[in-house]
Amino acid sequence: MNDPAIQMGFRPHRALYEIKLSGKKSGTQIVNIGGQMLYEWKSNCDAWNSNHRFNLLYEYADTPPMRITSDFSTYESFDGRSLNFTSQRKRNGSLFEELRGYAALTNSQQVAKYSIPEDLEYDLTPDTLFPMRHTMDVLKNIRAGKKFYKATIFDGSDEDGPLEINTFIGKKIDLSDNWKEVSAVDRGLLDGDAWNVRLAFFPLVDPQTTADYEMSLVFHENGVISRMDVEYSDFSVTQELIALEELNGNDCALPNSKKAE
Repeated sequence: MNDPAIQMGFRPHRALYEIKLSGKKSGTQIVNIGGQMLYEWKSNCDAWNSNHRFNLLYEYADTPPMRITSDFSTYESFDGRSLNFTSQRKRNGSLFEELRGYAALTNSQQVAKYSIPEDLEYDLTPDTLFPMRHTMDVLKNIRAGKKFYKATIFDGSDEDGPLEINTFIGKKIDLSDNWKEVSAVDRGLLDGDAWNVRLAFFPLVDPQTTADYEMSLVFHENGVISRMDVEYSDFSVTQELIALEELNGNDCALPNSKKAE
């Protein structure tokens, strides 16, 4: 099956980001946050496979530091009708959260069902998008010259279900002088056009007038993100690109998780 993302110009890649605390509000117990995030995106025969791996150390004023590691993966069909997801989070090496399940947008079912935890499910609206389809739609809106874009998303990254993402598309930016001294970055993946993009996330399970969190991206037309600034209620972090390489996109192996029917 032809890959619609590759046809749009997306390129399979692996990226490593350094994460640092960039700001905090008065009264928060967080003293520092630091670590890394490894991201991989590639195509299989009929779906996109993505992996996020975080390794973060949280330091607090009055309690011992805490290391949080997480591994989150998705397998999203090219037609946008199915998503398999799985994640694990550990605190100081001990598992404290595990998620697994699938979501489907077909004539017979429009639902997200978790196998872990059991009996958790959400009805999905027909216009719900999965992560890669949403990313593709952001690029379509950029190319159409639009500034605002709103969509309902489900990605399986937590137990909160679908959320609304409001996107503001900023101006095109020139990054030609960036990463000259970073030998681990394949600059050929960063030569194309890039834009500042702002995202605001609103969980639908608990509707509210203010965003749960917001994120600013440097978004490249081939799907690479070279910088992220994430703002939570009491602190913010930056994710800066420190390594980048292109991946082979012709892997046809099926994932271990069961595909949605």
